[in-house]
Amino acid sequence: MIRRRVARTRAPLRAGARPRHPGHATRGADGISAPLRRLPSFPVPAASDRPEVITSIAALRERFPAGTVALVPTMGALHEGHLALVDRAAALVRAGATPGSTTPTPAPSAVVVSIFVNPLQFGPNEDLARYPRDLDADLDLLAGHGVTAVFHPDVDEMYPGGPSQTRVTAGDVGALWEGRSRPGHFDGMLTVVAKLLGIARPAVALFGQKDAQQLFLVQRMVRELDIATRIEGVTTVRAGDGLALSSRNRYLDPNERIAARALSAALEAAGSAGDRGIDAVIAAAQSVLMGEELVELDYLGIVDPATFRPVADDFRGPARVLIAAKVGPARLIDNADIYLNRAA
Repeated sequence: MIRRRVARTRAPLRAGARPRHPGHATRGADGISAPLRRLPSFPVPAASDRPEVITSIAALRERFPAGTVALVPTMGALHEGHLALVDRAAALVRAGATPGSTTPTPAPSAVVVSIFVNPLQFGPNEDLARYPRDLDADLDLLAGHGVTAVFHPDVDEMYPGGPSQTRVTAGDVGALWEGRSRPGHFDGMLTVVAKLLGIARPAVALFGQKDAQQLFLVQRMVRELDIATRIEGVTTVRAGDGLALSSRNRYLDPNERIAARALSAALEAAGSAGDRGIDAVIAAAQSVLMGEELVELDYLGIVDPATFRPVADDFRGPARVLIAAKVGPARLIDNADIYLNRAA
């Protein structure tokens, strides 16, 4: 079985501290966190209601005071995987409103989904121009999921005067794996996430574990820059045949869609080989991927979840297998937890 948690990695084969919870609240004599008493509540949207759309930074800040938001950052083209993040955010809001709740403080009282296709994280030969955009469809999908508002700024609102000259750099890990295949991607991603956290000032922000390296880097940024937002990873959502849900899956034709199942099948094979060591894991995954002629492997590696660096040959313990491959016009990524050398 593919297990889904945040993970760890080995050197790629190419073809062709625990995050602390910042913003700890002070407690009153009754033991209740002071911020929880001050946070405003927002009406829960009716099941049929599409969320309110906010397009300006000033309007978002005026609408939601600091510490009131559970933020789900997206680039749109929403699917059931995004809804898992939204539903988790809504659950945190409900839990925070429940007397005696153990929700980490400060507790959010509104769910905000940001939809912004960030040009900084696309390379010159990537799919920025054709990245799917359909706000109406996204709003329809979000209806009934407890979303208070959608933050949908345009590029001029986020980057007035042109692309930001101040960037967050992803450091050493940002140059590995996805960073090696997509130079500058993680710098652009971290820059927009830092901006969104500064704009929305959320109590918590939720990210999918499918983008494991992104999640690792966001957690590290928040920890190292003392940003007062808790980052939570949410389990990967998969289709019935195992394919991880992705906005780019819509690029696949029927034959490519069938071939794409090889990524999750390779992860299953890798997990089954974990007790035999790293070489066996790589060989098991490769044998599945090489059996699909429509799959063009970019990288396959094993990382240590604590560092996101390649594991040593004698590594023993929980690890994470990473795969990136091109299937037709779509570049897909996936990952899964494994345990290496359990019997060693």
